[in-house]
Amino acid sequence: MSANYENIRREQGTIESFFGKLPGYKGYKEKEMRREADRLLREALVRDFTLQMDRITPVQNAVLDNIGVEWMSDFGALKTSLQTLIDRIRHAPQGYAGFFDAVRVKEDDLDRLEEFDRQLVGELDKVKAAIDGLEAASSDPAALKAALDTAGKTVKAAADLFAQRSKVITGV
Repeated sequence: MSANYENIRREQGTIESFFGKLPGYKGYKEKEMRREADRLLREALVRDFTLQMDRITPVQNAVLDNIGVEWMSDFGALKTSLQTLIDRIRHAPQGYAGFFDAVRVKEDDLDRLEEFDRQLVGELDKVKAAIDGLEAASSDPAALKAALDTAGKTVKAAADLFAQRSKVITGV
């Protein structure tokens, strides 16, 4: 279970503890807490990936000043890829369907979703390192080409991982 889930569980009040003893309620509440933990983690991922994307614009401006305009389409493509990933994380299904929803997510699938989310935290570190590389290469065209390639591949890897997460929910 994730740290967010454990924090939510610890913060349960007396009334929630009472209801937790009712048949059927405990499983429902457990899933609701897991859903909340998933939402909190995805919000943190959106925030942190957005911070990394915001670091690209100053690098883009430095490259424009130092090297030239020919790199702007590469930067635009990188920012578009990263923004697309951020939007997909922000609007992803929460990993738990309500009682009457058409798509049901089982417990083992919830565990797999949490694992994908934890892996995305690792991908975030790789994206940060790739943008560090862009910052370091902002005045050297050869180094910049390699850094842009690395950054593009890193963002694509994170997007591919997140696409696998969606397959857990949809089964497609």
